[in-house]
Amino acid sequence: MSSTYDAIVIGGGVIGCSIAYQLSKKQKKVLLLEKGRVGEKASSAAAGMLGAQMEFGVDHPLFPLAKRSRQMFGALSQELYAVSGVDIELIENGIYELSYTDAESDQLQKRAAREAFYGESVGWLSSEEVLEREPALSSDIKGAVYFPSDGQVSPIKLTKAFLEGSRFYGTEVREYTEVMRLAQNGDQVTGVETNTETILAQQVILAGGVWSSSILPPLGMVPVKGECLSFTTSGPLLTGTIKYKNVYVVPKPNNRLVIGATSIPHTFDEKVTCAGMIELMERARQMVPGIEEAAFEKAWTGIRPQTKEGRPYIGHHPQIEGLLVAAGHFRNGILLSPITGTMMADQIEREVLLNEA
Repeated sequence: MSSTYDAIVIGGGVIGCSIAYQLSKKQKKVLLLEKGRVGEKASSAAAGMLGAQMEFGVDHPLFPLAKRSRQMFGALSQELYAVSGVDIELIENGIYELSYTDAESDQLQKRAAREAFYGESVGWLSSEEVLEREPALSSDIKGAVYFPSDGQVSPIKLTKAFLEGSRFYGTEVREYTEVMRLAQNGDQVTGVETNTETILAQQVILAGGVWSSSILPPLGMVPVKGECLSFTTSGPLLTGTIKYKNVYVVPKPNNRLVIGATSIPHTFDEKVTCAGMIELMERARQMVPGIEEAAFEKAWTGIRPQTKEGRPYIGHHPQIEGLLVAAGHFRNGILLSPITGTMMADQIEREVLLNEA
């Protein structure tokens, strides 16, 4: 029996939708399967930061990949709008990492100097310089390292744009379709078995976030719960994203502020806790005192997928032919989605060309 699809993508988050988009652009016959609704889990819970430098820094092994992915967003935002009609709300106003003590300032200044030495766009700002740019910040700050090339998007709209773009190019999308197991002939994957049928394909891409381990247990990914809040203000408080310790405040269109995020490993519990809300609100108030007057909008959680090695799996499975994995992006799924989709589509296309040669 011949395969029905060139590729089946398991998982309708931002990673799966990006892969489906890039594959369908290459005229592959693609089926995207999602056990719930597309984009309703970790992808919709993210703040949407594109913090390649803020998150990784020049010494991190993932920095080159993250930087390349960040650079793709400018052209991608226009490309996706043309085929989907969705504005991903790309904002490139930089990210400020704040300091409140002399020791923190010294550490951040050293980091800024090191990144500048390697040619990265970065700068150290005194407290006066930061407050001139962001007057709503607390006057207690000592300064900040500023990453002007880092930015943000709407994670919900990015996922939707990838989804609609993939549909534009012919991807078939099935929601509420759970993949129970891979269909295999020995060490060769032949498709998937869902809760209703067996579907055949030449290639299968596992991109189900932390739930990928339920289909392929050896992945052993760790669920890490993150809680977030949002507020609305009568006028804009910030232009750039700010961060201190592990808490960030991201200014969104229409005077919204997103605050995140807690980090609670080894749980799939999606409730928002009082302790988590207090932690985030106190840290946000420390950074932006005026947030006390903001109107509470909502609170939510997302379950991030973390690998044992701390780096995402992107590529062919070493033992199962025809199976590729794109999972474990932890808190950088939005940032890494463009490069992940491109890498996976390119790998599959190269393999097809080799087989046809």
